[in-house]
Amino acid sequence: MSQTALSPAIDHPTPTKPIPAAAPPADLTLEERLTLVKAEMTARLDEAAVAYEVNTAHIPTDPVDLADVVTVPLTPTLQPPPASYPTPVAALLQRAHHRLLTGGWCSGALVDEDGARCMLGAIRAEARGDRGLEADAASVLLDAIRRKFGDDVDSVPSFNDAHGTGRTPLRMVDQAAGLADARGL
Repeated sequence: MSQTALSPAIDHPTPTKPIPAAAPPADLTLEERLTLVKAEMTARLDEAAVAYEVNTAHIPTDPVDLADVVTVPLTPTLQPPPASYPTPVAALLQRAHHRLLTGGWCSGALVDEDGARCMLGAIRAEARGDRGLEADAASVLLDAIRRKFGDDVDSVPSFNDAHGTGRTPLRMVDQAAGLADARGL
């Protein structure tokens, strides 16, 4: 018996090799050539999408319920601040950090038109008029900044304004709170 007599005839499509694209005529403008290339690429992508659907049609899939996937609340809720440090300067810096996280950070002003604050603006708001406590917190913050970035940092406002985002300033306020707590301030 021959080999073809034993196996049933199955008509498998033969894979086709992509036909190399002919270069667009040189007498076309750049825009016309780009339009032709875009049309050709769109046709190729459409062909690839159909091939993908055909090649994966046999794979069983279950529909996904988004309620099973999305598990976070759709509207963000403010979290209460963490337990406060027992020392006054550390607690002030921690409150200032929380204010920056929840109210926003800005540069170039103590408070911007949206209510966001700079590092010193957050300290001043949380000090509630106690200028001595405010000065101590700013001093510890400047100390923490200089430990990390060197002694050439002039002031807290100049450090704050040197950044385009609040990521580093917020991290420094948080580190300063830990430093103040370690010093017993």
